[in-house]
Amino acid sequence: MWETFQEKFYESFIQDNRWEYIVDGLRTTLIVTFFAAIMGILLGFVVAMIRSTHDKTGKLKLLDLVAKLYLTVIRGTPVVVQLMIINFVIFASARINTIYVAILAFGINSGAYVAEIIRGGIMSIDQGQFEAGRSLGFNYIQTLGYIILPQAIKNVLPALANEFIVLLKETSVAGYIALQDLTKAGDIIRSRTYDAFFPLISVALIYLVMVIGFSYLVKRLERRLMRSER
Repeated sequence: MWETFQEKFYESFIQDNRWEYIVDGLRTTLIVTFFAAIMGILLGFVVAMIRSTHDKTGKLKLLDLVAKLYLTVIRGTPVVVQLMIINFVIFASARINTIYVAILAFGINSGAYVAEIIRGGIMSIDQGQFEAGRSLGFNYIQTLGYIILPQAIKNVLPALANEFIVLLKETSVAGYIALQDLTKAGDIIRSRTYDAFFPLISVALIYLVMVIGFSYLVKRLERRLMRSER
């Protein structure tokens, strides 16, 4: 049994340097996740500002309608479908690296959830804070920037960190557009060895380790925020 175990391990990772598929796939997964997270935060912040400004002041009605449509469409359709539409429909006739397609698709998808997280943080701040800013002579933008946003961002940081973890796992569907991410790497090894155990279990363990690591960082962040509030 031990010899069989060693033989399967050798075939899955050592033979023909198949471990390189895992390393390259992990690198691709981290690149897509990192840049999609940045895009999602920037896009989500803009959408959250539009929606919260409309909710507080009644202005930006047209932009608010566009933002609501964006949120409805993105949150109402599966991310894998969005990924394939962007790759096979929008960029069907364009030669574009699939990494950029994945970053765009996952960034747009993440932006919808980040927008609602940030908007929820802004709306959770008591209205009296806005009135206090006005009493100090600040306009709406100044009140938002100096008083509301620092408190709101602090409140939603753990939720944003958790969204990053969700995004990391969602990138596992990138193989649908032939992008060799971590999950696809495991599937390639499986197709070469006709053995699913080692490659797929290894991929699952790598995701698990990354998620545990990020979750630990999120918990430390939450504890630090709780201490600062005291």
